[in-house]
Amino acid sequence: MAGGARPEAGGRVSGGDFRHPSDLAAALSRNGRAVVNAAETAMRYSAKALVVQVQHNASGRPGPRVITGQYRASWRSDVQRAGPVIVAEVGTNAPQGRRLEFGFVGADSLGRHYNQRPFPHLGPAVGTCGPLLVHALSQTVAEEL
Repeated sequence: MAGGARPEAGGRVSGGDFRHPSDLAAALSRNGRAVVNAAETAMRYSAKALVVQVQHNASGRPGPRVITGQYRASWRSDVQRAGPVIVAEVGTNAPQGRRLEFGFVGADSLGRHYNQRPFPHLGPAVGTCGPLLVHALSQTVAEEL
């Protein structure tokens, strides 16, 4: 088998065990579309999971308290693909998002003075979901190669 990749039942080669870059390049040439499609699916799932975790974290202390639920519901994910490049964006268009995440000290545009402490909810969610995304993408690529 190419470069020491592990053969599976039916002669299929399992990814993750390439000894030379040219062996990996050959496997990607054979299965590149399947790898990118599977990676996009994993990215979509992970982006949605990140939104759910942010919403959970924004449901009370140590994150922000829920008053109406509109802020929590404003979090969205969007995954775009251009060829082999897959980009996921997770965020909110709510104006209080940055202030809640990072806090605010100083005067606002109306001259009101604040000393608002941060209520992190996105950062901790990324810390939780980031390693899971890396694992999901690694596993997906290995399965498709």
